[in-house]
Amino acid sequence: MEAEWIADRATLRSLAREHPEWTQQDLADAVGRSVSWVKKWLKRLREAPPDDLQILLSQSRAHHAPYPQVHPRIIQRIIEIREHPPENLQRTPGPRAILYYLRRDQALAELGTSLPRSSCTVWRILRRFGCILDAPSHRRRPLELAEPMANIELDFTDVSSVPSEPLGKKQHGVESFNAIDAGTSTWLFTQVRTDFNAETALLAVIELFSQYGCPKQLTFARDPRWIGAQQMRTFPSAFVRMLLCLGITPHICPPRRPDKKPFVERLHRTLQEECLQQQHPQTPAAAQEVSEQFRQHYNQERPRKAESLWERSAADRLSNIAHFAAVTRAYRSGSMALSSAGAGLRAQGEQGWSGDHR
Repeated sequence: MEAEWIADRATLRSLAREHPEWTQQDLADAVGRSVSWVKKWLKRLREAPPDDLQILLSQSRAHHAPYPQVHPRIIQRIIEIREHPPENLQRTPGPRAILYYLRRDQALAELGTSLPRSSCTVWRILRRFGCILDAPSHRRRPLELAEPMANIELDFTDVSSVPSEPLGKKQHGVESFNAIDAGTSTWLFTQVRTDFNAETALLAVIELFSQYGCPKQLTFARDPRWIGAQQMRTFPSAFVRMLLCLGITPHICPPRRPDKKPFVERLHRTLQEECLQQQHPQTPAAAQEVSEQFRQHYNQERPRKAESLWERSAADRLSNIAHFAAVTRAYRSGSMALSSAGAGLRAQGEQGWSGDHR
């Protein structure tokens, strides 16, 4: 950009020498600039030597004149008003209140110097003399990644492209249940259904365990389908009781704290932006199909931005998952316990267990 400006100024100087009879409008049309630009630079070029190349460079727009300094007596009075509010003021005066009292000070009026007119000047003085302390900067620390399959995060997300009219629901008509390993950011499981409740959600988790085994910890939100309700006789829920029986630590996130399960939240954003909002599935079956296809792309091909995963290949990340799944699959007692839990849940549902709630 600077080279183009220098070329236009050199062209203007050359045309002004070759055609002294041209008007400023003629020069502006020839150079492709405005008349005011031609008028400004003609004045600068005529005041400089004919062969001066420095005049063609852009001039600095920095403020060269010194800024007016605040009188030391005014600074002292600002600090006094801040620390000892006048006229029995029952609060700490801010910049506007300090400016109000400065205008009413007779001693400063007799001093004959100009008073500050901007609250920014008062803020700067108060900060410089320690009357206002800046908030401490919070340094973000990266999360310490867990071991592979040590912590799995669960959550639901809506599939809004599927019409909700045939289902009779206005919200959460079709939901996608997803599980991700927090240690390797591997998307383990996805299931799309129209009837996710306490029973069907628990069955989905049992299917997850049957494929990959039992992790050390399971992280999920305070969804009634997971934790139940305190006023119900089945509290804690069957899901939490199953985790405790299997030796899995349930990590229930506090209310309104999605940052406690960041991996599955980031997965849902990627799933929505790069898959569901692009494919627009119209049926639950189509949503399940595109989600499974995108899961393969997410785990095998999609690049990761995290520093801990950027240099690691997909095969390296997934090898730990495959090894863990093979070891846990060999431990048949866990699979038998999961099958018994699923059968007991179905029997409890047939007996009228009130687990179909949101």
